[in-house]
Amino acid sequence: MTLVAAPARLSTAAATFEADFAARLHWSADTDAAIEQRVADILADVQKRGDAAVLEYTARFDGLSAPNMAALELTQADFKAAFDAIPQAQRDALQAAAKRVRSYHEAQKKASGESWSYRDEDGTLLGQKVTPLDRVGIYVPGGKAAYPSSLLMNAIPAHVAGVQEIIMVVPTPVRGSVATGGTGEGTSTKGERNELVLAAAYVAGVTRAFTIGGAQAVAALAYGTATVPKVDKITGPGNAYVASAKKRVFGTVGIDMIAGPSEILVLADGTTPPDWVAMDLFSQAEHDELAQSILLCPDAAYLDAVQGEIDRLLPTMPRAEIIAKSLTGRGALILTKDMEEACAISNRIAPEHLEVSSTDPHRWEPLLRHAGAIFLGAYTSESLGDYCAGPNHVLPTSGTARFSSPLGVYDFQKRSSIIEVSEAGAQVLGTIAAELAYGEGLQAHAQAAEMRLKAGVKPR
Repeated sequence: MTLVAAPARLSTAAATFEADFAARLHWSADTDAAIEQRVADILADVQKRGDAAVLEYTARFDGLSAPNMAALELTQADFKAAFDAIPQAQRDALQAAAKRVRSYHEAQKKASGESWSYRDEDGTLLGQKVTPLDRVGIYVPGGKAAYPSSLLMNAIPAHVAGVQEIIMVVPTPVRGSVATGGTGEGTSTKGERNELVLAAAYVAGVTRAFTIGGAQAVAALAYGTATVPKVDKITGPGNAYVASAKKRVFGTVGIDMIAGPSEILVLADGTTPPDWVAMDLFSQAEHDELAQSILLCPDAAYLDAVQGEIDRLLPTMPRAEIIAKSLTGRGALILTKDMEEACAISNRIAPEHLEVSSTDPHRWEPLLRHAGAIFLGAYTSESLGDYCAGPNHVLPTSGTARFSSPLGVYDFQKRSSIIEVSEAGAQVLGTIAAELAYGEGLQAHAQAAEMRLKAGVKPR
């Protein structure tokens, strides 16, 4: 059977464009009711029974039978052994990527993550104290896929922020278990560990790690158990069970975001080799059948050329079936009136990844307001951002880039306001505060301010 990847061909000039466009963008973030109920039950059970529940669910879903939680904990020696065991080229790549990610986030901290203060004309000190979170949990997927790059992107900004303890959870399911898409019959005392992930934990400086996953891992981090420390915030991607669990524990702990399927939007002026753009569309489509890849261009012949490269290159891809389903189900090649209109449509979509594949990307960048990450120029493939460019690859999806930002140092910090009112300042501020407090009917507030007024300063 020949696979066909057929993104929808749309034109902004068509009378049906708005309806067709809306249909192509539609994706429901609603979680299956059965998943929601199962997650609620798991969270409640882990909160009640702690380690015993985590061990039970790890055996049931991951096929990993452990006598106690100590058997599920990874050590620093495990990380170092994995780092030493992987090929030199992989060690070099991990370290190079980590260096760039760290450098970027150090610059980010300097620009927006430092404490500051000033004194006003009355000598009152006002400012903001920025402090790191004490302990964070990072979820690293395992089983069907493993993402050492995601580990770097979550752990390194936490370190740069000054977080002292980084607790990693990473499932290591047994082949044939429920977590690997099997029947659940496969059981073992040792799961399948990904050496590159463990090596990344060594490079990134993870403090402690446990081979647990799913909603039970999120619950353990959120509520704490006898073995797993309770954290202040949980970051990192996961499946529908993990996403649902993160939503439910928010408020008990902080979370980074609820991520939907991966997205790429390419704005092209028709000057980039079409096979480059086709492969960039593939780079997101290969993640998931629900991933979305869209190309906006004012040149119809160029859209034809990209479709031709999609047809030519698809059979060469190991994940061709997933790519074909993604592009056919959610992909689109959209003919626009001009690049200005393409930029306007991009802002409506607010994509996770936005490539400006143009000879003059800086001409269009000022028009782009909403995107998780913007990749400027033909040589800036989105995949470089995924691994080693430096900026974080944990990005808002499903249009949430309209109001949220990439994961960063600021996600691992909190801010406290600093106020030190001088005696002179109390005379000015006290009369203002008292007037407003009386207006709100809060007499104690007003009188607390008035007590600081000097004799001769008329209170109300």
